[in-house]
Amino acid sequence: MNAKLLGTLASLSLLASACTTIPSNSAPQALRTFAPAATGSDASGPEMGQDPDLLVRDFFKESIKPTGRHQAARQYLTPETAKSWDSQAGMLVLDRIDVNALPGATDNKISYSVRGPVIGSIGIGGVYQPEHGQYEATIDVEKRDGQWRIVSLPPGIAVEHTELRNNYQPYALYFMDPTDRDLVVDRRWVYNGNASLNTALLSLLVEGPQQVLKPGVKSYVPPGATFSGFDSGVYSFSGFGDLSAEGRYRFAAQVVWTLAKAGVPGPYKIEIDNTPAIENSEYLTIEQVAEYNPGASPGAGSPLYALAGGKLLAVDGDRAVPVPGTWGTASDIASADVEAGTELAAMVKTTGEEDAKRSSLMVGKIDEEPRPGIDARTLSAPTFENGGNAVWTVLDGRKVARVARSTTSGEVSHTEVDTSELEGLGGLISVLRLSPTGARCAFIVGGRVYLATVERPSVGHRKLANVREIAPALAGTALTVDWKIDGSMLVGTSTPETPVWQVQSDGSALTPLPAGNVSAPVVAISASSSTIYITDSRALLQLPINTSGLAFWREVPAFQGQRVAPIVAK
Repeated sequence: MNAKLLGTLASLSLLASACTTIPSNSAPQALRTFAPAATGSDASGPEMGQDPDLLVRDFFKESIKPTGRHQAARQYLTPETAKSWDSQAGMLVLDRIDVNALPGATDNKISYSVRGPVIGSIGIGGVYQPEHGQYEATIDVEKRDGQWRIVSLPPGIAVEHTELRNNYQPYALYFMDPTDRDLVVDRRWVYNGNASLNTALLSLLVEGPQQVLKPGVKSYVPPGATFSGFDSGVYSFSGFGDLSAEGRYRFAAQVVWTLAKAGVPGPYKIEIDNTPAIENSEYLTIEQVAEYNPGASPGAGSPLYALAGGKLLAVDGDRAVPVPGTWGTASDIASADVEAGTELAAMVKTTGEEDAKRSSLMVGKIDEEPRPGIDARTLSAPTFENGGNAVWTVLDGRKVARVARSTTSGEVSHTEVDTSELEGLGGLISVLRLSPTGARCAFIVGGRVYLATVERPSVGHRKLANVREIAPALAGTALTVDWKIDGSMLVGTSTPETPVWQVQSDGSALTPLPAGNVSAPVVAISASSSTIYITDSRALLQLPINTSGLAFWREVPAFQGQRVAPIVAK
C-alpha cells in the first residue's frame, strides 16, 4: 500500500506555500458533530460480480457517506480490512479521481493507482480548507468467494468535489463581531442525510467558531456550556451561568439567524438554563433580532459613488453629480471609499510621477473638509472598518496602516497593523479590502488572493492572523477584490475567458460570472445587495446579483462610454 501527497508525506500535509495542512487525526465524536448519522441506512453495497475497477470507483463514491462510520464504503472492503480502515483520518476533496490498473495483475489480484488534484479538505466540525497538491494512492483488490473486494487502502477519505456537493450542503453559523454590531458567517459542511439539521447546527454553534476565525469574533458561550437538545419544540441550552441580559440576547440572535438561514422554520422557543433566552419572550422570530440580519445593508440602499476625473461623484439613476466640497471639486483623487452608516469618506490624493510620486490619505464626512491622515509614496485604495471610524490602507505595498478618526473631535491618528504573518508571501500588497463585518481581510499579493482574520490584540491595535491563500486556481491573475454583503468575495482578473469570479469565504467554491461582453482586464469591482459593478478595459458595467449564466453586463447609464471606478458605500 502506498499513499502520499506531494509535499509532506508523514503528516498528510500539502504544499507548504498553501499555508494549510490536512488533519491527520479526527476524533470520532467531533466528526459525528458535523456529519451526524442519519436514521436508517443509505448503503446498498457492491453489485454481484462487479468488475474490480468499477468496485474501486464506487467505493470512493460511497465513502462520502458518514452513516455508521462510513458503513456504505466498508461493504466494498474485505471483513478484516473493514475493521482496520481508519475512515476518520481526514477527508480530502479532489477535483477528480483517476483510477488506473498497475502492472502485475493476476486473475485474483489487482492493484490500482488512484490519483487526482487536491483542491481542499474537510476537517473537524465540517470546516472546509482550500488546499493545493496532488493525491496519489495505491488500492489493492482481491477476489474472495468470486467477488472482488478491497484488501489494502490508505487511511482517510478522498472524494470528488462533485460528490461533496451532491452529499453535503454548506450552512452558516453566526458569531458576533468584536463590536457587537454584526453577525459574522462561519461556513460549515453538513451531510444531507442528517435527520436533525437543527440540532447539528446548534451543537456546532455551541462548540464555537472554527480556529481560523476565532481571533476575529466573540462567543457568548461560557466554557462548559452545552446544547441540551431539541425536545417538545424547545431548544435547550445549559451551563450559561450568570450571562447578562445583553449577552443572552446576542446569543439568541446567533441561534435564530443560524436556524433561519438554514431554512429551519420559526418561531423558535429558546431556553437558557430553563428560562426564556430573552425575558418575557417565550418564542423568538427574526423580527425580534432584525438588527443583526446578516443580509441587511448597513446604509440606505448601499448608495453608488464613482471616481471620475479625479473627483468623487454620487450616482442617482442615469445622473452622476459631484459630491459637495473638496471631494467633488478635486482633480487628483486616485482612490476612495465611503462608509454608508456614517457618511464618512476616505480618499487618496496623488501627485507627481515615479520617484517624485506622493500620496496622501484624507478622512472626513462627505459634506465637510477632510483631514489629513497619512502620507507615503503610494497608498492602496482605503477600506473602512465596520462602524466607519477607522480606515485601512497599504503604504508602498508593504506596511498596513489603520487610520482612526475621533468621534468627538474629528482628529485623525494612525497605527501600524501587525502583518508579521504575511512575511514570506514574496511580493507587494496591491489591493486590501476589509469585509463588511470587519472580521476578515482579503488582499492580493502577486496576483494571488489571500484571506486573513482581523485580530484585536488590544484597544486600537489590529493584527492580520491565520493568513491563507483562498483561491489558488486564480494564482497570478487577480487584479482586484471586494466583498459582497453575504460574506463572499468578488475577484476581477486579467483572464479574458473568465474575467470575474465569486469566491466563497471558505474557498470551497469559485464561480465564474458571465463573461460574454466583458473585456479584460477587470481593474475595479464593488457590489451592493442587488448589483455588481466592474470596470473593465472599456467602461463601467453592472450586473444584477440574482442573474442567470446567460446574462450580460450593461453599462451604468450615468457613465455611458466612460471608464470610471465604482464605489459602493457599505
